[in-house]
Amino acid sequence: MSGHSKWAKLKHTKGALDTKRGNVFTKLCRAIMVCARQGGSDPLFNFALRLAIDKARAFNVPKDNIDKAIKRGTGELKDGVIIEEALYEGFGPGGSAFLIECATDNKNRTLGELKTTLSKNGGSLAGQGAVKWQFEHKGVIRVPSISEDLELRLIDAGAEDIAMRNGVAEVTCQVSQFQKVMEVFAARQIEPTSSGLEWMPKETVMLTPEDQEKLAHLFGLIEKNDDVQEIYANV
Repeated sequence: MSGHSKWAKLKHTKGALDTKRGNVFTKLCRAIMVCARQGGSDPLFNFALRLAIDKARAFNVPKDNIDKAIKRGTGELKDGVIIEEALYEGFGPGGSAFLIECATDNKNRTLGELKTTLSKNGGSLAGQGAVKWQFEHKGVIRVPSISEDLELRLIDAGAEDIAMRNGVAEVTCQVSQFQKVMEVFAARQIEPTSSGLEWMPKETVMLTPEDQEKLAHLFGLIEKNDDVQEIYANV
């Protein structure tokens, strides 16, 4: 992997969602709804749902909220709301580029809100495919450390890259191998610091301190939107 996002470092340090904001439960439950809608309500057979539930539990989302989100996703609980995934592409200061993952019940509303936020704060939406090609969709698992024996087992399971980054061991793999690699950690009863599917930049750009500050401010505003799940940048 040739590049790693500093924005990702910040997010992994504080958690992908800001616990100080009141929209945390909304974001997590929307992710559960999307996974349940796509793969069914049973986490034993829906790996993405299992991960979404584990993440919600880590943020102390009540069981009742999780159960309702699953039922809304499958349609068992009919309230007229259908949550869908959406991926938006954008440009920021200093040649930065980023992807914004969303879970929304109204793509047109989300698009309009993001366009307004970006245009007023030094960014712009990009056309479809203009940014996405600069990233690779990967399974990413982070743990405090990895022994030599564990590293060999991870490679056998499909791990492509294992390296220390930002003080933790980071394992990347193809999306198709993600569950198999995760099962290696489960067999050793190792709880990852973080795990999931991420957009990893193929190359990164260096920003001036001024542009870094502008980009961090922009991302902070974007994350306030309830529809936004994650932001991945090439910085």
